Amino acid sequence: MFLINGHEQECLPASDRATQFGDGCFTTARIVDGDVCFLAAHILRLQQACERLLIPFAQWAELEREMQSIAADKPCGVLKVIISRGSGGRGYSGANCQQPTRILSVSAYPAHYAVWRKEGITLALSPVRLGRNPLLGGIKHLNRLEQVLIRTHLEQSDADEALVLDSEGFITECCAANLLWRQGNDVFTPKVDQAGVNGIMRQFCMQQLAHSGFRVVEINAGEEALLDADEIVICNALMPVVPVRAYGKHNWSSRELYSFLAPLCEQTK
Repeated sequence: MFLINGHEQECLPASDRATQFGDGCFTTARIVDGDVCFLAAHILRLQQACERLLIPFAQWAELEREMQSIAADKPCGVLKVIISRGSGGRGYSGANCQQPTRILSVSAYPAHYAVWRKEGITLALSPVRLGRNPLLGGIKHLNRLEQVLIRTHLEQSDADEALVLDSEGFITECCAANLLWRQGNDVFTPKVDQAGVNGIMRQFCMQQLAHSGFRVVEINAGEEALLDADEIVICNALMPVVPVRAYGKHNWSSRELYSFLAPLCEQTK
């Protein structure tokens, strides 16, 4: 099901800047029992991205009502919201774009996440590195060609997810998830101010860890940092948190961090 600017339809003008330039942002939320999990955080993410991209979107109350309405009769699912700059003129200038476009869609919840949570996943190092750009670092913009290439390479391997470095060789994220690793009581997560996405579940996990017996540290670290870890987990708004059991020849069985985060991350507000 698709809603485009409040109307149930699937057709978007070819002139829309989402298709022309990837000029927009998006968020992907989990639906549980008719509720959009972490709804306020998803709205805030979109607001911050629009501000960074200078997209003059103002229909926030209407968008929130649409998100709640489209999820209301779904016991579970995935809600994706896209905001583009809209249509207007040609070329890179957005000066003639008077009305941003909002697109909502609902799809089935990925069944394999339950298996991943129970059994853990394997990681493989991606040959694709993320370009560093402080203007775009952290936000979930529509330019996802790097992730498309990462996924394409991942599908040629036996791994479940990809370990992704940036162009300087620092651990950044996975293809579709953020990453945390534990060494003793210290929990590390990559900085995402230059590349990658500051995911909603990443933010939530960091908030919970800040009030726990763990110490959370944002860090620039190379691949070798994972080899000294006692435990690795990945997270996103849908999973919401999954343990890593293997990366290359290295295996992990500890679930201390996972056991702390998993029940907390099942909250819906």
